[in-house]
Amino acid sequence: MATPVDSANLILKLYELRREETMRKARDFVLRFNPKSADDYMATIMGPNGAYVRQVTSYWDMAATFVIKGAIDMELFNETAGEHILVFGKIEPFLADLREKWGNPNMMANLEKVCLAAPGGIEHVRKVTQQVRAMIEASEAAAAGAK
Repeated sequence: MATPVDSANLILKLYELRREETMRKARDFVLRFNPKSADDYMATIMGPNGAYVRQVTSYWDMAATFVIKGAIDMELFNETAGEHILVFGKIEPFLADLREKWGNPNMMANLEKVCLAAPGGIEHVRKVTQQVRAMIEASEAAAAGAK
């Protein structure tokens, strides 16, 4: 298991990686990405912004793998990060369908484990996802009204 210092250092490294320019663009895209089904998700990842979705989802699944394997303390990770909850929440309703379509029953399994083990579990994931969607919709409505 990771020491608190090891966990903190890895979390800081993950934070640094999130600040990279392309990653920032990818994170912004994923924040506003609102797939309604596995087919919707699949169409997007094969489209012009697909690299953004793949970059962010694989990043958070990788980070979650570090947690699951003990390189980062789960409690510290969950107290210092929250974006992974939203990323998982965007695919959670149709994750089983995605796994079937890809033929990969372990697709995003570590991200799922970390999110479900976090305080509040699936209820927290769904609440955060709903809150962020509502904020984005309000922001877009306000921007459209200002035009």
